[in-house]
Amino acid sequence: MKVLMVSSESVPFAKSGGLADVVGALSDALAEGGVDVRVLLPCYGDMDLSGFDAHHRPLEIPMQGFVERVEILERRLGNVLFQVVRHPWFSNRKGIYGETSFTPYGDNFARFLLQSKAIFPLCKASGWIPDVIHCHDWTAGFVPYLVKRHPDPAFSKTKTVFTIHNLAYQGVFPRLDILRAAIEPDQRMFTGTGAAKQVNMLKAGIEFSDLVTTVSPTYAKEIQQPEYGCGLHELLHARKDSLIGILNGIDYREWDPASDTYFDEHYDATHQSGKSQLKPIVQKEFGLEQDPHVPLVAMISRIAEQKGFNELLEGSPCALEILLEETPAQMIIIGTGDKRLEEKLKVLRDIHKNLSVNIIFNNRAAHRVEAAADFFLMPSRYEPCGLNQMYSLRYGTIPIARRTGGLADTIVDMNVDPLHGTGFLFDEMSGAAIVSGVRRAMHWWNKGAQEFSVIRKRAMECDFTWNRSAKAYLDIYYNITRKGK
Repeated sequence: MKVLMVSSESVPFAKSGGLADVVGALSDALAEGGVDVRVLLPCYGDMDLSGFDAHHRPLEIPMQGFVERVEILERRLGNVLFQVVRHPWFSNRKGIYGETSFTPYGDNFARFLLQSKAIFPLCKASGWIPDVIHCHDWTAGFVPYLVKRHPDPAFSKTKTVFTIHNLAYQGVFPRLDILRAAIEPDQRMFTGTGAAKQVNMLKAGIEFSDLVTTVSPTYAKEIQQPEYGCGLHELLHARKDSLIGILNGIDYREWDPASDTYFDEHYDATHQSGKSQLKPIVQKEFGLEQDPHVPLVAMISRIAEQKGFNELLEGSPCALEILLEETPAQMIIIGTGDKRLEEKLKVLRDIHKNLSVNIIFNNRAAHRVEAAADFFLMPSRYEPCGLNQMYSLRYGTIPIARRTGGLADTIVDMNVDPLHGTGFLFDEMSGAAIVSGVRRAMHWWNKGAQEFSVIRKRAMECDFTWNRSAKAYLDIYYNITRKGK
């Protein structure tokens, strides 16, 4: 089985978020299972190219009225071959999608279409035709259409899988941008009508792929509803028979409390003392009173509306103030995002000594706080899969989360099933619901360390390895390729 992953990012070469972790880890897990996996990425300006070699002549990619020449560099990591498309549109600029996350490049349609169109001459030059092209998110949304319309019979049996990582990001561009693509337009590529008509790259991926997947079973159901469908719910409902939710995994080598390189106080499900030893160290590190008996709640997140910060901070007193004043908990918040929300958090930090607010994006801090905390708060409006709750369970840090998307699929509520529970879920998207969820968690904390260690052990024994997810993807690869025979 030959599988080509097409993505805008993948660890360890380019990362802006969880997409990179998923592409890198899934590729590695599939390769370990015997799949011939290649990953195609753009070659960004800040990418470390040590170990990459040019093994092909420059490729000529037709765009409207002109030809772009791209160079392909390759590097093998383990059993996965990474290939990057080098062109000034990528290599002469900062960032992945724009100079900052708030300033995307206006020609992103042309940039990522160039990457997509490079697939065909690259595969032909390599003598390697994929059985499946696995397309990740909007940047690869035109690949399924290009495969279906490609005139070369070598690709006639190639199937496409399109994975939606977050439906809110669709890659919408002015309709006239299609003129730069040098491809025959199809009405299914567009959203809107009349003057509001626009190219929608993610919609194209949904329309033309052989199979659509998303990153949790619950999210696959949610996005067929108007509330979560971001304007595409009717199309997704129409494709429900070929829409599958497969839960992401996490990298158990990077996220392992028994060997984590960011701290020395290691622990596991059976021997949890290292977590207790690390807690006062982290409390001091983040400016909190050192007290092992105080429950420590963590939030490591983009500071954004999607993550529930509006509900956490709205009103007077807001939900966060109520938690800080009416429960015994300490709280550490780590992240960056909406400046308005950041400023509100800073104001509260200056008032409450049991709150540590850190406007940073730092892997070391994330690992240490994840390991030291007792609870992890995720009051998300929506969460396609979520990784932090899985990291938390792995580290015995009990999640308190809204019952949505992957959170609903990975956390068993303690109040619903006390014998198998691994966390606390609430349904309503409100400050009051957040407060209620944390108070329920405090109730279980007050039952004592011995009973709480049992919950931790159960959480840490959950299986979120990529092997499980990779097997599910491999099954669908074989299913769609067999159908084509």
